[in-house]
Amino acid sequence: MKYFASVEGRTYEIAIDHHGQITVDGVAMAADMQPVSGRHLYSLLLDNTSHEVVLDTDEEGRNLYEVMVAGLRYQVKVQDERSRRLALADRSLKAPSGELAIKAPIPGLVVSVLVELNQEVAEGETLIILEAMKMENELRAPRAGAIREVRTESGAQVALGQVLVTLR
Repeated sequence: MKYFASVEGRTYEIAIDHHGQITVDGVAMAADMQPVSGRHLYSLLLDNTSHEVVLDTDEEGRNLYEVMVAGLRYQVKVQDERSRRLALADRSLKAPSGELAIKAPIPGLVVSVLVELNQEVAEGETLIILEAMKMENELRAPRAGAIREVRTESGAQVALGQVLVTLR
């Protein structure tokens, strides 16, 4: 499984194989993390160096963690490979003005189309719910605008990159 951890403007690629072997940015590391007394305290052994780690999770489901190591506090955002791909696809759709095609970031089944022709939408408003890999994904408006065209319907199978909605 691949994860991406972003801390202080840098993103680290972390891979964990089925044997528990860990690589960080392609470098193999020996790692073990065990809970210590208390809810948020862990003992982290990383390449034979022991660290005491305080880990607070984000209760709003944004995959943000407050991590304290050696008295220094860091905010870390963690994404799995699929979530990162979706976030990158969402960012690539953003445009300052003009017509904008909202495309399927992954192949899947359209569960629900929440907009209709000429409807005004706000930035971040959910347009379509797409089911892929047994997970529902909300496709949101990258900016405010009006729906110019709806090219799909509930129950439709869509391909990667297929235009679903056009925003003006």
